[in-house]
Amino acid sequence: MTYLWLKAGHIIFVIFWIAGLFMLPRLFIYHQEAPEGSDEAARFADRERKLLKIILLPSIIVVWALGIALAIVLDAWSQGWLHAKLLLVLILSGYHGYMAGYAKKLARGERPLSGKKLRLLNEVPGVAVALIVILVIVKPF
Repeated sequence: MTYLWLKAGHIIFVIFWIAGLFMLPRLFIYHQEAPEGSDEAARFADRERKLLKIILLPSIIVVWALGIALAIVLDAWSQGWLHAKLLLVLILSGYHGYMAGYAKKLARGERPLSGKKLRLLNEVPGVAVALIVILVIVKPF
């Protein structure tokens, strides 16, 4: 029964985390389209900050905690699919950190990436999640 509760919690918080990672680049795109220094740009900076602090940060912490607990309960440390999944989750965690840093740049008025690049970055979580789901369900190795 513990395993099922851990698994349910892990999936719930993965959904929260990935939803936030999908939403953040979209906010960045709209933020960059707002006139620099405008009230609209300030509102987007506030939304981005809240998304990062209220949704994304707690979600990534719970995802990691429950994911490690699941790996312990399953004793899956020697399984190849788990190693590949952990690599992808590390990449997603790095992506999360990069996006958090980009939010700070936008809040300071810096706009180093184009809207096109942000739209491309918006695809990273979707590709990673598709690969992770395949690894967890199919367990190809």
